[in-house]
Amino acid sequence: MDKIFIRAWVLFVSFLCLIALVAIRVTSPRDPENGVVAQSVKVSGDPKENPMILVPAGEFIMGSEEGGFDEKPPRRVYVDAFEINRYEVTQYDYAEFVRATGHRSPLSRYLKNIESFNDQNQPVVYVTWEDADAFCRWKGGRLPTEAEWEKASKGAEAAAWPWGNEPTPVFANFLGGEDQAHYTAIVGSFEQDKSPYRIYDMAGNVREWVQDWYDEHYYRHAPNRNPKGPDQGEMKTLRGGSWNDSAVSGRTSARMKMFPDYRDTTVGFRCAKSADR
Repeated sequence: MDKIFIRAWVLFVSFLCLIALVAIRVTSPRDPENGVVAQSVKVSGDPKENPMILVPAGEFIMGSEEGGFDEKPPRRVYVDAFEINRYEVTQYDYAEFVRATGHRSPLSRYLKNIESFNDQNQPVVYVTWEDADAFCRWKGGRLPTEAEWEKASKGAEAAAWPWGNEPTPVFANFLGGEDQAHYTAIVGSFEQDKSPYRIYDMAGNVREWVQDWYDEHYYRHAPNRNPKGPDQGEMKTLRGGSWNDSAVSGRTSARMKMFPDYRDTTVGFRCAKSADR
């Protein structure tokens, strides 16, 4: 009789444990695309506001003679007035988007070292171009064009970095321990890494998706007024450097390319929109 009771008790406890595991599995946030359990963001202080900063209409020097072949020839480009986020889009803001729309979360168990990236005021990472585009549209904006991003980064002059022409690695969140940031940093942490328009993290922290398709020869035939990139292509353009890049990658004119479905802990974005007239 005692053996039967013990077996029944073990089965009952096992059944309760199974119910608890199922409940946790069902109620955990998931990536709608593949059912992967999504992670929540860490809370440290208040969420950082991310205002849109006006960049006035006018000319600037786009490209550089000192950079790669895809940055040449440098030329004067006119860009209409636009607004762009002061900071890279944060984990907090992107989590709001995920909750509101059911879009997939970038914070899945497949993201290595997730605890180093998921503070609510760190930039969102592990997002594709399509993810970034969807977020900006949800916010009533769009991704910036290459021309807009570069003007926002360097201003009307031809500075090689947002702070000037000297490659000073500690001024931004680049690869290495000198800047005291081993992964992404809270947006706006590097006071020197800001443009003449007081737009932060344009050199380091994360690379940023922009609107344009990539064409290595585009500058040779691009219009000098509001260029928007090729009509089609295979890869999208990334701008700026990241916590895992050298200062060279953070030059204001540097161009990178990647397939639109690429995701990585070095890649984020910020949004823009045309200024009201």
